[in-house]
Amino acid sequence: MAAYGLYTHIASNKFRSMLLLAGLFLLIYVLVFAGALVAEVVLNSGASLNYYLTRASRDLIAAFPYATIIAALWIVIAYFFHQNMIDAVTGGESVTRQQQPRLYNLLENLCISRGITMPKLKVMDSPALNAFATGLNQRQYSITVTSGLLQALNDQEIEAVLGHELTHIRNGDVQLMVIAMIIAGVVGFFGELFFRTFTNLSWNSTGSDWSSSSSSSSSSSSSSSSDRGKGGGGAIVAIIIAVVLILLAWLLSQVVKLALSRSRELLADAGSVELTKNPDAMITALRKIENRGELPGATSAIMELCVDNPREGFADLFATHPSVDRRVKALVQFAGGRDPGPLALPSDTADEPQSEESATEQLQPPVPRGPWSDASEPAGVPGARSGPLDGPWGPHR
Repeated sequence: MAAYGLYTHIASNKFRSMLLLAGLFLLIYVLVFAGALVAEVVLNSGASLNYYLTRASRDLIAAFPYATIIAALWIVIAYFFHQNMIDAVTGGESVTRQQQPRLYNLLENLCISRGITMPKLKVMDSPALNAFATGLNQRQYSITVTSGLLQALNDQEIEAVLGHELTHIRNGDVQLMVIAMIIAGVVGFFGELFFRTFTNLSWNSTGSDWSSSSSSSSSSSSSSSSDRGKGGGGAIVAIIIAVVLILLAWLLSQVVKLALSRSRELLADAGSVELTKNPDAMITALRKIENRGELPGATSAIMELCVDNPREGFADLFATHPSVDRRVKALVQFAGGRDPGPLALPSDTADEPQSEESATEQLQPPVPRGPWSDASEPAGVPGARSGPLDGPWGPHR
């Protein structure tokens, strides 16, 4: 599906996202098959590989409705309680206009200007510079910002960040990312469960099978002992297949989340510029947030929802967000913004040793300024004027 503008890009992204979510849900059944394969090796030792694969396929068909119900139940629970779980991890608290008039008014003005239902507003006490949106319906939508973000960014930059998160809500990104996070959580949970199960049980089972096979070979026929030998090999191959499936399901779940997240961040940046008409504010906000967004104690799933996720994977393969440089380059190229380059905040240089000249300047009292520039500087101060004072209409006599 070709995309030629912002809105067609959004529609194309939604279509691809639904396909990715469907594929993510299918990974649950891959894990069920892997678990059934491990169970068959444990319960029916000494069989052939074909036997294990056939039995595991039948187990998958039998477990299909139960796996679907469990996954659906998991999604329903997360649907109603995911915000409570996120707030418990991040410490975000709802704020009112009286508590945060500056932040509240900025968000309200953005929503009124575009006829958007205003989401709940939350603030978490953290020096990190970040923000994220959550929720699965109009009653649940909320935007959480850190106290560090409020201190470091000016009003235009905060408005740009709020526009970024509002775009995630408008485009349906929040629902898809939360659902993807939930399903990926199911995949990760069952993947770890099956992995622990087969490490604790399967090797003991196959080991005891091989020992019992060798001890009973004297009383068995030559053909049956030959089948036992093949069965031991079949068990090993079946276990290897199960491990590969579990690892593949987990890896694909991460890749799907990355595919959902990376493209959406660029569209949310563009949506923020559309809302605020200020590409420079979005660029400077990103430059200030850059490498300062790590939320202490936050899980990787929460960081994936944030404006910026400084966590990077091997060779950047598992980075959930495009780099700030790439995002800024896109805003400069397509929105006409200006890139000031990486920005240093006052807190970054607070602990740096000061030069002797800068320390001397800080010790000197501030020079009072009048309405005619330095004309009102007192005598004795370097640069003071001792002659007639120049006003806007010539010298004063």
